[in-house]
Amino acid sequence: MNEGISLFFEIGLNFMVEDKRVALLDEIRGFCILCMVVYHIMFDLKYLSELDIPVFFDWWFDYVRDMFAGAFIFISGSVTAYSKSNLKRGAKCFFLGMIVTFVTAFAIPWTPVYFGILHMLGVSMMLFGLFERFFDCLRPVSGIIIFVILFFISFNLRNGYLGIGKLIYFDLPQSFYKAKLLFPLGFADSSFVSGDYFPLVPWFFLFVAGSYLGKILKREKCAEFIYRPHCRPLGIVGRNTIWIYLLHQPLVYFSLKFIFKF
Repeated sequence: MNEGISLFFEIGLNFMVEDKRVALLDEIRGFCILCMVVYHIMFDLKYLSELDIPVFFDWWFDYVRDMFAGAFIFISGSVTAYSKSNLKRGAKCFFLGMIVTFVTAFAIPWTPVYFGILHMLGVSMMLFGLFERFFDCLRPVSGIIIFVILFFISFNLRNGYLGIGKLIYFDLPQSFYKAKLLFPLGFADSSFVSGDYFPLVPWFFLFVAGSYLGKILKREKCAEFIYRPHCRPLGIVGRNTIWIYLLHQPLVYFSLKFIFKF
């Protein structure tokens, strides 16, 4: 039991700098996970309760969703600077992701989670652990800039091309998308269905960019404003994101099932 609790807290991605918590990032992460909960409630209302929610299909709503998810992933990458073993932590996170896959395959077989945010974060942590020496070759500011650029260039990989608008544009072979086993990399065709989908490309680049911010924070190179708390409730939420992510969906699902009796 104690081992299980320590597992959750180890993956919980807390920010400490010699007993000084990076409170602002905990708070931002707490806000992001709450936004994710609201998004999943809307998703369930739309697809399980069949309520009409027009905003769910507005073009701008996808960008808002990706913005908050991206902030969460970027901050999660920052924690690599504080982890004793990113390989071990990543393996545990991926294992939790596989539990989500197993449960959703039985509970909601029409839209199981094959490669959600826990899978992506787990693999990203392990990859970072394996190639950390390579990433250390870059200065933190240079690393942030380079990997943020790579993120934006590869953001439209799911749409079949690499590039930023019309400035850089490169079509990718459609054969990549027809290869069924490449979906973790982002090559998924229209027949692929996953209730939560965060492929390694482009999100791994944003994760690595965040790791360089972690190096800066660990050296206490930022303003004191970042380290001190501003909204304690959000900070508490941010320190317990793994619990919230794992528990909110079944709670929302069964609550709606009870309310709408579907």
